[in-house]
Amino acid sequence: MDDFIAARSQMALSLGFHIIFSCIGMVMPFFMAVSHYKWLKTGEEVYKNLTKAWSKGVAIFFATGAVSGTMLSFELGLLWPRFMDHAGPIFGMPFSLEGTAFFIEAIALGFFLYGWNKLNRWFHWFTGMVVGVSGLASGILVVAANAWMNSPAGFDFVNGQYLNIDPIQAMFNKAWFTQALHMCLAAFTATGFAVAGVHALMILRNRNAYFHLKAFKIAAVFACIAALLQPLSGDISAKDVAKRQPAKLAAMEALYKTEKPAPLLVGGIVNEKDKTVTGAIKIPGALSFLAHGNFNAEVRGLDQIPENDHPPVAITHYAFQIMVGIGTLLLLISLIYFFILFKKKSLTEKRWLLKLFVFAIPLGYLALEAGWVVTEVGRQPWIIYGIMRTQDAVTPMPGITYSFYIFSAIYVSLSIIVTFLLYRQIKMVPVLYHKTDQINLTTDREDAHR
Repeated sequence: MDDFIAARSQMALSLGFHIIFSCIGMVMPFFMAVSHYKWLKTGEEVYKNLTKAWSKGVAIFFATGAVSGTMLSFELGLLWPRFMDHAGPIFGMPFSLEGTAFFIEAIALGFFLYGWNKLNRWFHWFTGMVVGVSGLASGILVVAANAWMNSPAGFDFVNGQYLNIDPIQAMFNKAWFTQALHMCLAAFTATGFAVAGVHALMILRNRNAYFHLKAFKIAAVFACIAALLQPLSGDISAKDVAKRQPAKLAAMEALYKTEKPAPLLVGGIVNEKDKTVTGAIKIPGALSFLAHGNFNAEVRGLDQIPENDHPPVAITHYAFQIMVGIGTLLLLISLIYFFILFKKKSLTEKRWLLKLFVFAIPLGYLALEAGWVVTEVGRQPWIIYGIMRTQDAVTPMPGITYSFYIFSAIYVSLSIIVTFLLYRQIKMVPVLYHKTDQINLTTDREDAHR
C-alpha cells in the first residue's frame, strides 16, 4: 500500500465510521423529543422512562461522534494539505458554522441530561428539541461543504489561482440542497430502522414488551415516512448528477457508450478491462427518464469523457446497486407497516413484521455507506471536481501507511466500546424501568389495537 492509497483508505475509514454516529446524532434527539412530548401530554410513565433511556443513548453517540469528528478535522489538514491550502478559505464557512451548531448541541444536551426536576418541564423539552435541530443543522452544513467538492462555486479559477472568493456562494452551491435532502432522509431511514429493529427484537423476546412497543412505534413511523420519501429525493439527486457530473452517472450505471434512449441496469457484473456489463436486467428508457425526465433522452456515456477522467466504474456501480436495492426493500417494508397500521392490526401478533424490522437493523446503514461510496468514488479522480485531482492534494510526508493502521485500531476500539455501552444500556432496561415491566403482553396488544 503506497501513501496515496493509505491516505484515501484512512479518510474512507474515518468518514465511514463517523457518518454512522453523525446520523444517529441528527435523528435520535427527535425520537427522544417525541417520547418526551407524549409524557408531558399524557402523563404515562413509560414515555418518561423511554425518554431517559434514549437520552443516555444520545449522550453515548454524541461523545463518540465528537471524538471521530475531531479526528476527521485534523485528518483533512494532515492528509490533504494542498487541498486545504486552496479550499480552506473558500468552503471554510460551513465548517465554522458547523462548529457553532456543535457547541449549541453540546450545551443543550447538557441542559437536557441534567435538567430533570430542575427546569420548567416545557423548557426542558425545548432543550431536547434544540439538540435535534442543532444536530440536523450540523449534518446539513457538513454536507454543504462536501457538495462544494462536487460542485465548486464561489471563486474564479484563473491561471492556477483561486480569486474573487465568495464563501456564501460556495456554501450554497448547486449541489448542497439535493445532497442535504438525500442525506437527511437517509439518516432518518437508517437510524429509524436500526432503532425500531432493536426494540422489535426485544418485543419478540418478550422482554419489557410494553416499553419496547412504545419505542418501536415512534422509531418505525419516522423510518417508514423517510423511506417512502427517499425515492423522490433520489430522483432529484439523479437529475442533478446527470447535469453536473455525467461521468459519475455513467459510472453508477456502468454506461460505457452513449445511448438514446438509455436503459437502467439492475445488477450486472462489470468488466472494466473490456468495458462491458454482463448479467444485468435492462429496463428500457428508464435511465433516460431518471436523468432527464424523458424516456427518449440521450444519456452521455463514458465514451464521451476522457479516459483519465473516468471514475472507478465497478466500485461505483456496485455501491449504487446496493444503495438502490436496500432502499427498495426498506420502501416495501414501510408500505407493509403502514398497511398493517391502516388495518388496525396488533403489532405484537404480527411477529413476521417484527422480524422484518430486526432483519433491517443494519440495512439502512449499509445503504448509507454505499451512497457515500457513490458520492466520493464517483467523483474521482477529482477532489475538487474539474479543478484539482486527488493525487495532487495528498501530503508529501511519508509514513501514511502506519497512520492508517493506527487509526484503524482506534476506530475498532471505539466500535467495541460503543457496542458494549449500548448492550449494557439495553440490558439495564428491566432494572432502570421496572415499573413498565409489570405491564403484561395483554396490555401491549390492547395498546397496539388502539
